[in-house]
Amino acid sequence: METSLAASMGGGAATDTDRPEVMDAQAFVDSHRSDDTSQLFGINELCEEFGISQRALRFYEDKELITPRRVNNTRVYTRRDRARLALILRAKAIGSPLSEIKHYLDLYGAHGEGRSKQLSYVIARTDQTISELEQKRAQIDETLAELRLINISSRRQMEERKKAGEKS
Repeated sequence: METSLAASMGGGAATDTDRPEVMDAQAFVDSHRSDDTSQLFGINELCEEFGISQRALRFYEDKELITPRRVNNTRVYTRRDRARLALILRAKAIGSPLSEIKHYLDLYGAHGEGRSKQLSYVIARTDQTISELEQKRAQIDETLAELRLINISSRRQMEERKKAGEKS
């Protein structure tokens, strides 16, 4: 089963607010509303905040998931880069492949002009994921029912053998 990025966008409040990569849906939406780039972050600051290595952050840069600016040959990250990193980590945590994460992020555009496309994508992916999970749940329920029958039958046979052994 491939859990999609879209599942991370399904809403609901985060239960673990101590982890920065976990944000509720409203915080995610708010982080995409403003293009305020006046607040800048250094690589060490982001790595520490999100509990990732510099190597991991550079990997996301190499995959063009985030694109820091350079100031005097030093990487600096905007508020938007930070929000994208939070989304990347959240999507990775639920099993989304990097290609899907990149596609979602690319839909946004330079100034949010693709937000409707993102929402359409999320709706399609969550619908698909829900359908897949419901099918898997039905298969699991069938398997559990069969295993329970096997278990009951095996227990009965074991009891019968014990009783037959006592009589001999």
